Amino acid sequence: MKSITLFAIMTLITGILTGQAVQDIKLNSPDMERGLTIMRAFEKRASATSFSSTDLSLQDLSDLLWAAYGINRPESGKRTAPTAVNAQDIDVYVLMKSGAYLYDASTNTLKGVAPGDNRKLVSDRQTTFANAPVMLVFVSDITRFRGDDNERKLSWAAMDAAIVSQNVSLFCAGAGLVTRPRVSMDTEGLKKLLSLSASQYLLLNNPVGYPNDQL
Repeated sequence: MKSITLFAIMTLITGILTGQAVQDIKLNSPDMERGLTIMRAFEKRASATSFSSTDLSLQDLSDLLWAAYGINRPESGKRTAPTAVNAQDIDVYVLMKSGAYLYDASTNTLKGVAPGDNRKLVSDRQTTFANAPVMLVFVSDITRFRGDDNERKLSWAAMDAAIVSQNVSLFCAGAGLVTRPRVSMDTEGLKKLLSLSASQYLLLNNPVGYPNDQL
């Protein structure tokens, strides 16, 4: 255990010294006045097949993540998406050109996880999605559920991830962005990149971007 800890510390120090550490990103407060009515958003909800490669603005990224799984009741810490028994088992990872991040809703920050552009691990063999500027990856940590029935925990986890994904789809429809819910991804590559434990399950992903007006 000591040797693993020492290795992790040395890896972190090496990354910092070589300029490979990825910096945290402080997000903006969500813009509560933007977007279409909810019924118009339902009308426009669709699954995109292509994306502009233009980076999302910080405000669009901030609003997207808050809508997906942000804290909308600060007094209780509850989220925009419900989870089974309020376990809040879902973690939202964000992959962009600048690196991989973990969305920390409590501080409204993207915490740096890994440097470099690893979006191809999410697009996997479906290369048409590779240029989406933002890849959201939904991971469930089933240890946050009580009990020993892992089959039931995994069914809850899948439901929770799907609700977050639908939040993303509706936000994009109402805010002029495009997305597509997907299951395909390089799970082994992402597990290594994100340093996931055996209890953390990769469930869904949503590439997100602006519409590709060239099509």
